[in-house]
Amino acid sequence: MKIFPAIDIKDKKCVRLIKGDFENKTEYETSPIDQAGKYKDHGFKNLHIVDLDGALTGKTVNLDIIKKIVSKYDLKIEIGGGVRNLDSVNQYIDAGVDKVILGSGAIKNKEFLKKACENFKNQIALGLDAKDGNLSVSGWKENLEIKTTDFLKEVNDYGVSRIIFTDINRDGMKTSPNLDETVKIAGFSNCPVVISGGVSSINDIKKAKELNNKKIEGIIVGKAIYDGDIKLDELAKEINA
Repeated sequence: MKIFPAIDIKDKKCVRLIKGDFENKTEYETSPIDQAGKYKDHGFKNLHIVDLDGALTGKTVNLDIIKKIVSKYDLKIEIGGGVRNLDSVNQYIDAGVDKVILGSGAIKNKEFLKKACENFKNQIALGLDAKDGNLSVSGWKENLEIKTTDFLKEVNDYGVSRIIFTDINRDGMKTSPNLDETVKIAGFSNCPVVISGGVSSINDIKKAKELNNKKIEGIIVGKAIYDGDIKLDELAKEINA
């Protein structure tokens, strides 16, 4: 199982939000570039980045930081946050990221998702962020009356290469991920699924692995790293375990 340590960028800093609330954020001293270096030094191969400024504005605000991380470290990066058009996708692909995560823009405009998958084969990930089973968009400020599974059924044949499923109620809360719902989503999905939201301890990583579900590709770890609940040395041992 792939482990994706996370970097959320806001105002050029590493931050973590509670349930996606921009008013309820913690800023950390380490810069995004230095944090990526720490992950690389510990042997991580994958990295999950969210441009929170992008999520709010719909633009690739922190492209310069992403370019620096790509050029300095040999990491497979998935990046999301405010990617609303094919030009933005292209900018990230040109910068050398592994996958671009589409969220609000793709959910509100399925044709955009379809074209992105056609133009950038095996490089588009779909971020499905759910609250009580329904999708949320626009930095989680807008709750849609659309069931996550219903939307997935509609776009399942588009050619998405990865789904990142986040339970918003768990995100940043360190209350353990919603594995049951993730397994349910994986059962519907034509592509691999990554677990996101709520990782609190190394035990959560072990439980995810114990699922032994071939459709679940990996798990994202964020706030628990920054707050020291999960030590990088400890987490790194799980990469090849």
